[in-house]
Amino acid sequence: MNDQNNKNLFLAIALSFLVILGWSWFFPPPEPVVDPNAQTAAQTAAPATPAPAPSAEAVAPVPTAARLDIDTPEVEGSISLLGGRIDDLSLKSYRVSLDPGAEIVRLLSPVGEPHSYYALYGWVPGGALEFADVPGASTEWTLVEGDTLAPGKPVKMQWQNTKGLTFTRTIAIDENFMFEVKDSVQNSGTEAATLQPYGVVARHGKPADLQNFFVLHEGVVGRVDGRLMEIKYDDVMGLPMVEREGTQAEVSEATTDGWLGFTDKYWMTVLVPEQGKPFTSVVRYTAATDTFQTETRLQTVSVAPGASVEVSSRLFAGAKEWETIRHYQNDPSFLERLFGAEVDAERPQIAGFIDSIDWGWFFFLTKPIFALLHWLHALIGNMGLAIIALTFVLKLIVLPLAYKSYVSMARMKELQPEMEALKERAGDDKAKMQKEMMQLYKDRKVNPAAGCLPILIQIPIFFSLYKVIFVTLELRHAPFFGWLRDLSAPDPSSLFNLFGALPWAAPETGSLMATIFIGILPILLGISMWLQQKLNPAPADPAQAMIFAWMPWVFMFMLGSFASGLVLYWITNNLITFSQQYAIMRSHGHRPDLFGNIKSSFRRKAKPAEATKGKK
Repeated sequence: MNDQNNKNLFLAIALSFLVILGWSWFFPPPEPVVDPNAQTAAQTAAPATPAPAPSAEAVAPVPTAARLDIDTPEVEGSISLLGGRIDDLSLKSYRVSLDPGAEIVRLLSPVGEPHSYYALYGWVPGGALEFADVPGASTEWTLVEGDTLAPGKPVKMQWQNTKGLTFTRTIAIDENFMFEVKDSVQNSGTEAATLQPYGVVARHGKPADLQNFFVLHEGVVGRVDGRLMEIKYDDVMGLPMVEREGTQAEVSEATTDGWLGFTDKYWMTVLVPEQGKPFTSVVRYTAATDTFQTETRLQTVSVAPGASVEVSSRLFAGAKEWETIRHYQNDPSFLERLFGAEVDAERPQIAGFIDSIDWGWFFFLTKPIFALLHWLHALIGNMGLAIIALTFVLKLIVLPLAYKSYVSMARMKELQPEMEALKERAGDDKAKMQKEMMQLYKDRKVNPAAGCLPILIQIPIFFSLYKVIFVTLELRHAPFFGWLRDLSAPDPSSLFNLFGALPWAAPETGSLMATIFIGILPILLGISMWLQQKLNPAPADPAQAMIFAWMPWVFMFMLGSFASGLVLYWITNNLITFSQQYAIMRSHGHRPDLFGNIKSSFRRKAKPAEATKGKK
């Protein structure tokens, strides 16, 4: 490859990666901003009622109420009988950190605690009914069946009003994170009752651990008739005011399917109305209480005297496990196991539920890449080895294009003597040199741009894998070997303490010291890039030679703060590419002088004056 092609190739590499890597380098995630008033609002305010009418329940502190326990293989917590709130939930399989004795992750918390977060179900009154006649946030339910909610052990509660209506709520839960809420009303009065069932997920203030990073969506997530809905918290706060309700809201009508709730990086709480039936989706912000709400309103029902009506909906509250979410989307049998309900086996149970995971713009790459990584992990049992295996598979997929590219690079190397002769003939006539060069490429059937194809292919793959490692729960706290206990985090080893040999701690991740005193994996990355570069001699042009000499080490420091799983992928990719290039170049009669190129990079370069003097 001549100097000009070397220049174009490495400029393409540098510019492409600088665009991608520069985002995180120059715009790191800001520290979470905690609203000092959020706790006060949470302690003094109940959620706004999702009624479309101006009237609303009184905003008042929530008194202490009786609770019933939740205990499953995956979650623990309790349900408050005041309002029947699902407002205390922790995830047994996940801890807040890798530190010994770290607490398990708490997802939901009741009103009165900082950053309250809970689910609430109720009825909106219609006709002659008033809010006092229907269950809501302040209803004191009576437990009539069960004492601990567990798989196969639903609980039942009741409440009666003064107009002959008896409300019954049955709550069930499966082995993972799905609640089933059945609300029924029996009319023993003399007049028909008109009312509308609803579900609410309320969040007081922004989450304490909000990352607010551009590559990650946090906030409202949902689906309405096949349309994915993603709204960040700041955008919810900017929704238009609905005058008759006194809040800022966005209302959508769904006719066939959908779901709605809040998503964090690894966890979410989502309302799932009965699929195949219309419902109203509402995203709401109440500035007075700093409360974010997502609501699903089902169709209004009329209950004749002596009749009863029952509605059913679900609530997902838990970890965004790919396999679990995919199961809820595709498996029609889990409702049968939960309640014995009849289901339509031809219809997905929760359409598009897998899109609750933030796959990003390159979803057409991130989805299959993660599916393959998940399968490899199940087969191998180690996520780091699965990433290495994934790299081999991806390189195999793009091998036909890469092979053509490497062959073209080898043939360009064969043309090097003719290119040098052409330069001598053309002298300073650049137009003549360019014309003869193009003719030479045409005669020898060589495409000088083909060498850039592997790089262009790698850019979207690299970014997609970065997204997968950053957002998917399965990479969180996933160990490799030795000191690499979390592939979603940067390499914790550091030059600062000689990788643990010296008796002091490594710099804190994300600090300037950690950026300077990098770990073992980033160093291996720099070495692998440097070795790959040494397959070809350094360019004759001093400026290009200097760029090439510094490039591996610049990327070594830039990638040092990235997830160790991504760095592991890039090291493996470099080693495979090195082997492919070496083998293909040898097969075309050009044996790379690897050791000679390495030695030449350490030789002292002659100064221009000395070089001129030597020629005289």
